[in-house]
Parts: sequence; structure tokens; C-alpha cells
Amino acid sequence: MWFDRRAGVLLSMASIALSLSMTQAADYKAQIAEQEGIEIVRLSDPTHHVEVSIVPSIGNIAYSMKVNGHEILYMPTRSLVELKAKPGLGGVPFLAPWANRIDGLSYWANGKKYLLNNDLGSLRLDGNGLPIHGLVSFSPLWRVAGTRADANSASCTSRLEFWKHPELMAQFPFAHTIEMTYKLHDGKLSVETLLKNLSADPMPVAVGFHPYFQLDDAPRDEWHAHLPVREHQVLNAKVTPTGEKRPMDLPDPYPLAGHQLDDGFTGLIRGADGNADFWVKGKNQQITVSYGPKYTVAVAYAPPGKSFICFEPMSAVTNGFNLAHDGLWNELQSVPPGGEWRGTFEIRPTGF
Repeated sequence: MWFDRRAGVLLSMASIALSLSMTQAADYKAQIAEQEGIEIVRLSDPTHHVEVSIVPSIGNIAYSMKVNGHEILYMPTRSLVELKAKPGLGGVPFLAPWANRIDGLSYWANGKKYLLNNDLGSLRLDGNGLPIHGLVSFSPLWRVAGTRADANSASCTSRLEFWKHPELMAQFPFAHTIEMTYKLHDGKLSVETLLKNLSADPMPVAVGFHPYFQLDDAPRDEWHAHLPVREHQVLNAKVTPTGEKRPMDLPDPYPLAGHQLDDGFTGLIRGADGNADFWVKGKNQQITVSYGPKYTVAVAYAPPGKSFICFEPMSAVTNGFNLAHDGLWNELQSVPPGGEWRGTFEIRPTGF
């Protein structure tokens, strides 16, 4: 009897150990590691076979999202050393304090005109000499504020204290902090951005993201895109909005074969959850980008000859500061002194 009881206890202990091991194996993971000598954060969802890699010191960009081994984020290079030496857009870059273009080296906020200083070296100019994509797309100023993983999700929060840096404040003199949280859960990646206005004036909000997506089960010319919008922005020769808009005039779904996109849209069509779901689909693979309520503008970018498409969640139209001042757009968001702004979008891959 003693042997039987002991054997039963040993068997029970072995079962518990096996159960614990299986639970741990199924749990999400958030790990700080190094790649090419550069600190990265890796979020893992073993159950859904999804792994996301983030490089805080290069704009806090999520540069890889693998689903069952398939890479769904396009990058101009997979080398972080190359990316750091010669930054190029790819992955999930953050655009702030303005997304896309401003129509000159000045902008209006709260009835005041602010000048941009190209001599500081922090501006990126497009082919027409217009400031594009803000100041922090590849910034080394991000710091990891914390990581977390449990049985339900894995996340990483990074912070950029904009107000501490004179070269940033000289271009956008609104003291604030930015916190960005990547959260992996149920095979989906959510990206939450929190702006905290520390200044004495209201802070205009025109931030956005420029994610690059790719499929590998069909060539680009077999992809179709869903654009749930009512209004198509009219652009001028410098690719900034005129303030005019026309009813949505593209087919749904929109075939990429023989077509290109570099278009802005408003009047997003939202579901019962308040989100607007954009997607691109190949044969079976599909990537859905779900825009939360604070992202009221969409830009879609799919240039000819390139095997990627961008669904860009935007909190304002391109050149929104100036269009709002000119009375051509009345939806500019703002954060009151001491207030916060929080926006979220989600990436959902299926069929991989």
C-alpha cells in the first residue's frame, strides 16, 4: 500500500509538472534581446504562431511580424545596421507631430504661425521640398518603459519625452510625451499611442502611422484591397489636399493589377465596434487593418512595381494644420493643456 501511495504521489507530481510546462509553453512572451548589437523587443504568441520584433532605438518601429513563418511586414532591408545607417520607411513607422506633408516650411496652430527650421537637420523633405512625416520616424530617443507577458497577451510600452529635446521643440513647441504600446493577443497586434500634453496651450494632433504589408501566396497583381470609405480627397500636383472631396469612386474590392494608390480618404465606414476595417487579400492570405475611432482619415499607398501596400491610420488629413486654419477642414483634433489623446489600430492576419 505504501508503494502504491508513493507511486500515486509521484505520478501526480509528474502530471502537475507536465501541466505547468505545457502552460508555460503556451504563454505569451515578451523578451528584450539583441540583433546585430542593437536592442530589440520580441513579442511571441506560440498558440497562434505569431512573432513581432520591435527596434526602440530606430523610431520604435515594429520591423517584423511573422505568422506561421510568413513575414507580413515589408522592410527595405532586414539589416538593422543598414536601417540605422540609411533609414528607409518600412514595417510600422510612426509619423509625428504631423503625418505626411505640410505645404511649406510653416504651419498654423491656435491662430499662430510657426516656422520650421531646415538647418536643424531634423526635417525630411519630399521631392517638392515639402516637410514630410514629422520628426521622429527613425528617432533614437525612444526608451522602453516596460514589457509584460501572461497567458493572455504580450506587450511592450516605449516612451519618447518630446519636451526634453530642444531640436524637437524648436520645430513643434508643444511640450508633450508620447507612449506607444504594441500588444500581441489572439494572433493580432494592436498599436496604442498615448499623447500627454504638458504645455499651457492646446496641442493640435496630426499623428499617424505608415505600415507596409506584404502577402506571399499571390503576386501583387492578384491582390485586392477593401477601402471602407465614403469620400475621396482631391489632391493638387504636390500631393496635398485642396480641401475638396468627391464621393468614393473606386470599385470594391479594388484590384491592384494595372493600378496604383497614393490616395487620401475620409468618411470612414465603421462597424458596430466603431472600427473601420481595411484589408488586402491574395489567394487565401488576408491582412486587415482596423482603425479605431480616433483615426478619422485613411491613406492608401500601393506604388506600381512594388510588392507592398500601405494602409495608413491618420488622425488628420495631410497638411491638416494649415487646412484647418484656412477653414478648408474642420475636424482637427486637439489635446487640452494637461490632457491626453489615445488612439489605437489593430493588424489582423488570416489565412497564413
